[in-house]
Parts: sequence; structure tokens; C-alpha cells
Amino acid sequence: MTTLAILPVKGFGRAKQRLRAAVPDGPRAGLVEAMVGDVLAALGEVEGLAGVIVVTAEPAAAALAHDAGAEVVHDPTEVGQNEAVELGIARACARGAERVLLLPGDCPALDPADVETLLATAASVVVVPDRHGTGTNSLLLSPPRAIATAFGPGSRARHEAAAHAAGVSCRVLALETLGMDADTPEDLAALQAGGRLGVRTLATLERLARA
Repeated sequence: MTTLAILPVKGFGRAKQRLRAAVPDGPRAGLVEAMVGDVLAALGEVEGLAGVIVVTAEPAAAALAHDAGAEVVHDPTEVGQNEAVELGIARACARGAERVLLLPGDCPALDPADVETLLATAASVVVVPDRHGTGTNSLLLSPPRAIATAFGPGSRARHEAAAHAAGVSCRVLALETLGMDADTPEDLAALQAGGRLGVRTLATLERLARA
């Protein structure tokens, strides 16, 4: 089954506003860039993926994507995650994808083995919740438009309800490294405590700690 990963990436200067209490604006952009780089590196080790599509208007993110061998789809408006995901899904369908994996760029502890486990899960919709159990950190959709995405606070319940309404199979699969993102200072602290950060993110956080 041809599976493409879709990674929506907001402009680094606008991303992760809720981290301001822990990381100032300039360094925060560098941290976001490091996290995206680590996610792309992890995805590059996943044998079950036929490719990665990065949806972004951020030149630095596009450069990271090109360096990682990913395709870049320009996001002209940066309206939101669901709109960016739809741009990626449209491109994936044009490339003949039978399935798409939607995931964020802020899971810098991502283990390729967790992604392989997710890809081996049989269901039309597979929801990977965040560490709080209420959000959605990743969606596996087969076919790519099995349901309409509804990312945002409380999205896990919305995605499960959408699968039920569409009459398609749905599974919820908790995966530690996909469930750990960096939306808040508390999330960032949890990632650091886990001790499994990607090399770029770890180096960036170490520089910030010394500054």
C-alpha cells in the first residue's frame, strides 16, 4: 500500500506561541526548526513510507525538506493545520497515494519504530492521541479522504466521531514518541525528561540552557 506522510509546518517565527514563557521569540524559531529537522530525519528511516510531503510557507522548512528528500507544497495563506493538511492530501492523491500519515513537526523524540507500528495497524482511521489523551498528534487515513480532519483542542473525539459517522473502521493507538509534542512549556519539560530527543533538538536546548 502506497503511503505518504504529510507534515504541515507553520512559519517558524509564528509557531509555538505558547512556548514563549519558556523560550523567547528568536531562539524559539531555532528550536522549531530543530524539531522539524529531527522529525524529517526520523521519517527518513521508516521503510513503510513511499515519501514525505511538507506543506509550508517557511523557506527554512522548505530547505530542510529538500535536504531530506521530501516534496514541498507551498502553503500560501497559513490559515490553519486542517487547511494545510488538505493541501498535502490533494498532492498525495495526485501522486497516487492509497493512504496518508498526518503528523506534526514538533515530535522531536519520534522513534521510527513507532511509525512502523502505526503503519502496521489495520483500520481506515487510526488516531494517535497526544499525551493528555484528548488531542490528535497523528492520523493514518486509508483512503486519504476517509474522513475530514478536525485538528485542534479536543480533536481525538471529533476524529473518532467522524469515523463513526462515515461508517469506517477506527482504532485509537497510543504511541509514546508520537504522543509527545511541544505545545507548552510543560510539554517541553516532559520531552526533556523523557531523554529521547533528536540530536538537533537536544543540541538546540543545550545551547539555550548555556545562554
